[in-house]
Amino acid sequence: MVSTRDRVRAAAPGPSTAPPRRRGLLRARRRAGLLMVAPAVLHALIWIGIPLVAAIVLSFTSYDVLTPPRFIGLENFRDLLSDNVFRRAVLNTSIYTFFTVPVAMGIALLIALMLNTRLAGRAIFRTAIFIPQVTATIAVALVWLWIYDPRSGLANAVLSFLGLDGPAWLSSTDWAMPAVIVVGIWQGIGLKMLIYLAALQSLPTDLYEAASVDGASKVRQFFSLTLPLLRPATFFVFVTSVIGAFQSFDQVYILTDGGPANSTTMMTYEIYKSAFREFRMGYACAQSLVLFALLLFLTLLNRRITGGDRATR
Repeated sequence: MVSTRDRVRAAAPGPSTAPPRRRGLLRARRRAGLLMVAPAVLHALIWIGIPLVAAIVLSFTSYDVLTPPRFIGLENFRDLLSDNVFRRAVLNTSIYTFFTVPVAMGIALLIALMLNTRLAGRAIFRTAIFIPQVTATIAVALVWLWIYDPRSGLANAVLSFLGLDGPAWLSSTDWAMPAVIVVGIWQGIGLKMLIYLAALQSLPTDLYEAASVDGASKVRQFFSLTLPLLRPATFFVFVTSVIGAFQSFDQVYILTDGGPANSTTMMTYEIYKSAFREFRMGYACAQSLVLFALLLFLTLLNRRITGGDRATR
């Protein structure tokens, strides 16, 4: 007599009951998928994985490029704790990020909302706002170097027209960092605007129609519908903007060279100086690991605060 359990086992499809043709098709698809992701995996392994491992190893050595690395343990990290210039660079980078990221995100969202309407010449405005993003940072910095010139620059010319005396922007310890922050905000608006604009154009219109029928004002729709629906885009823009701000280098290198009196030096600039001016490659690798750890911490913190796991779904 056959029991019920035996009937269920006999009826249940096993792993080998699939037709051979279907199994071959599944294997072919799996091989095709692996083949398509192979270039990206290989690229990440060569240009990200190997340099990361090398930086970790070299951070425990004394290495000047000309002589073989010499293992010194945690000495580079102990030197970091007593390096006042690097601590100043961490503070400057944090200040730069704190002001550039939220201000640029707010301006970008406002512009995206304006360009998402039936505005005449929208394509021209989008192009004009996005151009700084695709322009070489060195070229942008050279333009702003002229704008901030204390004698013939545009900034002081405007202030002089208004009856005000303009400062020596890039040679003043009080004004150099605000000047660099303005450049960072101006150049970063374009990409953020484009991402927000793409997100706005993908929002479901039926929700806004229902809200209008219920009598919700435009302001109420913005805070109750638009902002929550833009949460995935906001999370992405914030994380990428923080990473980009912590990696800022070109504008500082051209505009101030880290001065005056280290008032605008950044973490990436100090890493550059340690590696290519002082040839302390091991120390520069230790600084790079500190930068990596800070970025990882900030990303995980933002993910926890904003609910990134739910926002990206």
